[in-house]
Amino acid sequence: MNDLAAEFFKCTDRERAIFEAGIKLGSIYHQYVGMPINSTNVDSAEKAIMEGVKVQPFISGASVKIRRDSLKSGEGNYSYQSLTGEMMDVEISVKYGEETVTARMSYIEKLNYPLMYLED
Repeated sequence: MNDLAAEFFKCTDRERAIFEAGIKLGSIYHQYVGMPINSTNVDSAEKAIMEGVKVQPFISGASVKIRRDSLKSGEGNYSYQSLTGEMMDVEISVKYGEETVTARMSYIEKLNYPLMYLED
């Protein structure tokens, strides 16, 4: 692996993978929350978010789901809504060196919060 920035990180490969996962989930949240969404663009929105994160360094896998049950129904010019963190379920895998971690952003009902956490 050729990581030109490695000299700036004083941590293990696992810690670096976890750091990278947190950066990527945070960027997804802050880049896409507020995006206009409805049933006509939900598939392409999921794909755009997933493809956007997959080109970032050290990503080995990504999955993005937007909860269809949270979309408003209706037709016409005003039938869209803004994407929220509560609507997203994102899972990413980050491989750095010999370490791979899986991180997730998912709405946790009992917390009433879209939590970003290390799953594996």
